[in-house]
Amino acid sequence: MTLELVELRERDFQVVKEIYDYYILNSTYTFHTEALSIQELKEIILTGHPKYKSFLIHYNGNAAGYCYISQYKKKQAYYRTAEITLYLKPGYTEIGIGSQVIRKLETVAGEVGIFVLIAIMSGENERSIKLFEACGFEKCAHFRKVGEKFNQILDVFAYQKILDQQS
Repeated sequence: MTLELVELRERDFQVVKEIYDYYILNSTYTFHTEALSIQELKEIILTGHPKYKSFLIHYNGNAAGYCYISQYKKKQAYYRTAEITLYLKPGYTEIGIGSQVIRKLETVAGEVGIFVLIAIMSGENERSIKLFEACGFEKCAHFRKVGEKFNQILDVFAYQKILDQQS
């Protein structure tokens, strides 16, 4: 099995859109309720940024998903913290890709001075909960009944991992 993270480029956004649209239209894993345009995705997922990196996930030569590290909050004091996001195409889940991607993103984060990663997810997203817990993330917040999609009231969980134990 070969897994590679390739820096996301402009031409990759159509693949990203297809993957994300699937989750928007078929799951409560994202709180978007309507498909986003490529321009809207570009506002969320940065390319070419020196600190906040985004990647297309290649598995055995095929685009299997995408992932990125983004600014946690637009306040200077959060410079050492980032949010981590990962979406895999259907058919590529639960085969070990997610944990490898998270480990690689942890390395990338450390290289650019990010020492705390936060993952935000729907409380119904059991796959992501298990994945992040298995990768050493700890639940740090539970926001009750903050979203609604497909006539379901949804909770949001936040998980975090401190990469730098010194401070």
